[in-house]
Amino acid sequence: MSDAASSGPAGPAEQNPDFDSLTRDIADVPAVEVITTVAVHLMSSAAVNLGLAEEGAEHKDLDEARKLITALAGLVTAGATEIGSYHAAPLRDGLKSLQLAFREASTVPDEPGQGPGEKYTGPVLG
Repeated sequence: MSDAASSGPAGPAEQNPDFDSLTRDIADVPAVEVITTVAVHLMSSAAVNLGLAEEGAEHKDLDEARKLITALAGLVTAGATEIGSYHAAPLRDGLKSLQLAFREASTVPDEPGQGPGEKYTGPVLG
């Protein structure tokens, strides 16, 4: 009897790819793609923590959303010149939407300029 884990196409080598292989693969990914992918992950997670996903109230956590939006603002602000306006513009729009959604979701709104990420973007007003 053979061990199924080592005989099929999804054997141990594929379940645990070697580090050198992964390093070569990530080296081939353009920086703009890495930056935008990370930004989209931050946006998605922030939206869930703002309660904007299905069954939103169940996952709502404004403290976590604040952290994610601030990190996103830093990334978008710092990366904008590196990725160009074609890629940065939709990220800025998404960031602003999340900042406004945070303001709406807060029971005690932050002062203008004090909301999540606003130290990087400036005040976001609806």
